[in-house]
Amino acid sequence: MILEVCSDSLETTLLAEEFGAKRVELCSAISVGGLTPSLGLIAACLEHSSIEIHCMIRHREGDFVYSDSDLEILKKDIQSVADMGVKGVVFGCLNSHGEINTRQTEELVRLAKGKGLEVTFHRAFDFVYDYESALEQLIFAKVDRILTSGGETKAIQGKERIQKMVQLAQGRIQIMAGSGVNADNALELVETGIDALHFTSHVSEGKTELGMGAKTRADREKIGKILKVLMQNSKFKMQN
Repeated sequence: MILEVCSDSLETTLLAEEFGAKRVELCSAISVGGLTPSLGLIAACLEHSSIEIHCMIRHREGDFVYSDSDLEILKKDIQSVADMGVKGVVFGCLNSHGEINTRQTEELVRLAKGKGLEVTFHRAFDFVYDYESALEQLIFAKVDRILTSGGETKAIQGKERIQKMVQLAQGRIQIMAGSGVNADNALELVETGIDALHFTSHVSEGKTELGMGAKTRADREKIGKILKVLMQNSKFKMQN
């Protein structure tokens, strides 16, 4: 079992490493599902930690239907973070019919793999109308893993679908559960047979004045509680 922490700061990245997580999904703007992190944040995390860094590649908020000009930006971001030395990238491309955009996905996967990167298809997957077909398409495209909440707002609500995805995948692609993971439901999600568990470890400190958004900080207590629950179960073996 691999633990992945969603991080939007150097502080959170260092905390994830301290607690033994294998990797972080590095992003900005967690409040809108995560956007591409700044080059400065990537550089700082690479310099000060040895944990695997997988970068979100998503230049704008909103849906996951991308134009050709959007695709060009995604490609340039992949090239940039690859050159910096990250281990993987995280993206998701759909079409207007609620299907995987196979052309765009395959182009981005080829680019990433050519740079030696692992590829995670993010929670855009939860917006597809036929998840079984989408799963097979991502396997064909050579995506390494899927991050999913099982099509629900919280992963625990979608655990039946997540378990079915694990069964359908048959080891051909990794299934990683995420969204709303906490100490009360982490073990139940692990028992679905997932390959990895994804969770945030930050808390909001409230919005700033003049509409500049909310500041967050790393939450040591949250990640500690999740790990304590998992470690107390004899079936759980963390990979790092």
